[in-house]
Amino acid sequence: MISSSSSRPAVEVSPLSAESIDMIGLLSGAHHPGAGAVVLFSGEVRDNNKGRSVLGLEYEAYAPLAIRMIEEILAEARSKWSLKIAIAQHRTGKVTVGDTAVVVITASAHRSEAYAANRYIIDRIKHEAPIWKCEYYADGTKEWSENCNHQ
Repeated sequence: MISSSSSRPAVEVSPLSAESIDMIGLLSGAHHPGAGAVVLFSGEVRDNNKGRSVLGLEYEAYAPLAIRMIEEILAEARSKWSLKIAIAQHRTGKVTVGDTAVVVITASAHRSEAYAANRYIIDRIKHEAPIWKCEYYADGTKEWSENCNHQ
């Protein structure tokens, strides 16, 4: 159980993971007695993009900077929305269709803050963190891009 003065999850969460994201484990550590709302965003790998069939993705990150930036984004969101919990974890390496590529969990006293903070965190990570994505297509081609497709 997390004490009411804490704004951190029960266990430390690395912002980057080369392993599958444990969404259940992350969510189980994201409860707080002062929070009336918990919002979980899960970015999933879909089987298509821009009319092309996608087989999977591969993510690369400049880890030292990406970790620092994600931690700073989380700290800013905690302060701005008085969050009780703010967690973000992004995959690196190969991720298959249907797998989770990124998770953001926010907990606050009220839902409006939890939703707003969650959107803020994922948008900033996707637009600012040095994480690159390679899409592998069914036609045998691949394409590297910046992490965000502006959607």
